[in-house]
This record gives sequence, C-alpha cells and structure tokens, in this order.
Amino acid sequence: MSRYPAPDINDLPEDIKAKVLEVQEKAGFVPNVFLALARRPAEWRAFFAYHDALMLKEEGSLTKGDREMIVTTTSAANQCLYCVVAHGAILRIHEKKPLVADQVAVNHRKADITPRQKAMLDFAMKVCQRSHEINDDDFPPLHAHGFSDEDIWDIAAITAFFGLSNRMASFSNMQPNPEFYLMGRVPRAKPAA
Repeated sequence: MSRYPAPDINDLPEDIKAKVLEVQEKAGFVPNVFLALARRPAEWRAFFAYHDALMLKEEGSLTKGDREMIVTTTSAANQCLYCVVAHGAILRIHEKKPLVADQVAVNHRKADITPRQKAMLDFAMKVCQRSHEINDDDFPPLHAHGFSDEDIWDIAAITAFFGLSNRMASFSNMQPNPEFYLMGRVPRAKPAA
C-alpha cells in the first residue's frame, strides 16, 4: 500500500470529488493516483491540469496511443510500476493490441510498432535518460517521419511530465489498481441486462 494514506473521497474539495466520481463512472473504478495525489488539493489540480493539457490535446499528429506509448516506454525506463501498468492498460485499449504495452516496456526497438513510433520512442528515451545530449541533429529524423516541432515538444513534455509522475508514484509506493492488469487483454464484461 501507499506510504501516504489516501484521503476519504467524502473529505475532498467538491471540484476534486466531482472529477474523481466522473473518472469512476467512466472507468468503473477509481485509479489510485486520483486519490493518492488528492491529499494535496492545490498540487492535484495543477498535476491534472497539466496532465490533461498534454494527454487530451487534440492538436498535432500524436495519437492517444502514441501518447500512452511514450508514457509506458519511459515509465519502464524509470522503473515505475504504477505508470507502466496503468498506462500500459490504456495503451492496449487505444492501439487495440494486447501485446504492445509489454513489448514497448521491455524494448521498444523490438516491439510490433511502426518506424514512426520507434523514432518517436527513441527520442522520448533520449529525453528521459540523456536530455542534456539533445541537439539539433535529433530533429531531422523526427521531421522525416512527419513530426512537427510542436509534436516534438509534446513528446518531450509528456516524457518530462511523467518523469515527475513516475518519481511521485515510486517514492510513495503507489500501487496499480488490480483492474489495470487485465484491461485491453480480455474483453470487458458486459453489464447484465
């Protein structure tokens, strides 16, 4: 369990409680990150505002699957159990490929993904592990795959933001919800009629 007990949902500020209940309605459960970070409401609001700006953005050429692939791959490099499991589940759903999350978490270069996605993940991994080495030579290979400079910013920003998330989840011992492990691997149960 987490080193920092999550607050009771009924004790949360109304705006946060409403968002948590909205997520619960959509997912069928409350992802642990929503309650774990709610112990500090101002930080919760800032975290999820930036998360949503990056992950729900409609401009640019990155798909939702691309975004989740960046998170899963770089979170694995950062050894973040919570984010690999949770975002791996979302990745499987967006890509409609039950094996892809495991593949990119272990070695994206051997994964069943496109050359464009491999170039994107090569860059994300460089941002994750060696951002001080990024130089102008890193941009033309991405441009050759159709990424704009704004798309490249998104790749870097997603990588950097989830570097923060990975470290918070790991230090606090945040555990993935059991539901994440099967999402996108087995068909979702249909509600009883």
